[in-house]
Amino acid sequence: MLYLGINVLVFFAVGISTLFLNERDFIDYYFAFPADFSLLPTRFYTIVTYAFLHQDLFHILFNMLWLYWMGNLFLDFLKPRQFQVVYWGGALVGALAFALIFNLSPQLQTQGSFLMGASAAVMAVFAAIATLVPNYSIRLLLFGDVRLKFLLLVYILIDMVGIRAGAANIGGNLAHLGGALFGFTYIKLLQNGTDLSSFLVKKPKMKVVRNESRKRKTEATNQEEIDAILDKISKTGYDQLTAKEKQILFEASKTNE
Repeated sequence: MLYLGINVLVFFAVGISTLFLNERDFIDYYFAFPADFSLLPTRFYTIVTYAFLHQDLFHILFNMLWLYWMGNLFLDFLKPRQFQVVYWGGALVGALAFALIFNLSPQLQTQGSFLMGASAAVMAVFAAIATLVPNYSIRLLLFGDVRLKFLLLVYILIDMVGIRAGAANIGGNLAHLGGALFGFTYIKLLQNGTDLSSFLVKKPKMKVVRNESRKRKTEATNQEEIDAILDKISKTGYDQLTAKEKQILFEASKTNE
């Protein structure tokens, strides 16, 4: 999958720059999504870049495994354009949920708080497919077959428990819940007839198909009709033509001008 490859490439690029240039703090500061709204006018691009940054190997490994599994399952039932909207919609809503709740809650530290990782986007894909086919089962090591709806419920409960002052990954948990909400909402709207990805559908261009044989047949018929009218004129005169015959003759003369 495209996003899997991009995330891995970015992870290695950041790792190399950290190893040789010691630029990790610079990268996190300017490319992770800030909780401080005052920074967004100059760092609006971080709504995209944050989703490609990961803190460490286990962070990206876990996200990419879930992206691979849930992404392929998603594409078994839905279209690539719908995947695009769910993925980026989850990333967007997850980041906004993170920033909004951080700024509204006096118990959470806003200063120096940044969000990074594809977790919100992956969670949106996971929540979407779990909402679409809740009874679909996947086999997990040590647990056996587990239905998607129960697995999603467990993840949501873990994220909710993790939203408390002093917790290690408050920002990530907030983003997970925002992504899950978007994925759930997308499928519910889709089931009610509203596809948020419809703007990506290219409208077919109008194409004129000319049927030459039909055109020739029509022209031959018209010519026969005109010939008959001309014969009538030669026999009985123009005044004996009906109003319809006069109109046909008039239109034919205009066409040949």
